[in-house]
Amino acid sequence: MNVEGRNILITGANRGIGAAFVEDAKRRGAATIYAAARDIDSITATGVERIRLDVTDPAQIAAAASAAADVHVLVNNAGISTSTPLTTGDEEAIRREMDTNFYGPLRMIRAFAPALARNGGGAIVNVVSALSWFTTPMSGAYSASKAAAWSLADSARLELAAQGTHVVAVHMGLVDTDMSDGIPGPKVAPIDLASAALDAVESGAQEVLADDWAAFIKAGLDLDPAERYGRIFAALGG
Repeated sequence: MNVEGRNILITGANRGIGAAFVEDAKRRGAATIYAAARDIDSITATGVERIRLDVTDPAQIAAAASAAADVHVLVNNAGISTSTPLTTGDEEAIRREMDTNFYGPLRMIRAFAPALARNGGGAIVNVVSALSWFTTPMSGAYSASKAAAWSLADSARLELAAQGTHVVAVHMGLVDTDMSDGIPGPKVAPIDLASAALDAVESGAQEVLADDWAAFIKAGLDLDPAERYGRIFAALGG
């Protein structure tokens, strides 16, 4: 499905990856771009329809689904990271990550699936992470939420196939955004990530490995955990 002439809604559209999705959607000639964020005053892009949206708030999601009932592409990008370990970390922080990174996209898909069906099927993009496939001592909550988001993408793809909705899961390592500021290592540019994701929407691909790190992690999923994590920590320099 071509993005040109279609209507697209992007969550977390005020900065980083979300702002790059807005930029690339414009480049591709999207008809209406619904730029959604908790603080609409932080959305600086021009030529967009701004929507106040906290993906943890069911009432705001319902209002967004009503305001953007003509949507063809839903980009679930909004997310948080609290650097919380699972076995010793604050349970409320873990719940916040799950609520934003898993339940948020789930609520969005449930709210927008009927509109996508009415509009011909459309597409859903879930911005996931290579951390859906591994973890580190300080990323347990984030990894768990992203693993759930990966499973959500698979489930939504199967459950919405009958209405013709194409679901894309996007995996990547570090992206050059505020969230990765201060973390060493190669980083993919947000615009390159957004472009790869919308390329998948247009080509029909179901999964995006946006950088070498995502490809490296995916290639080791069939290994024994000891060998797999040995390779990962060696690559991380640990």
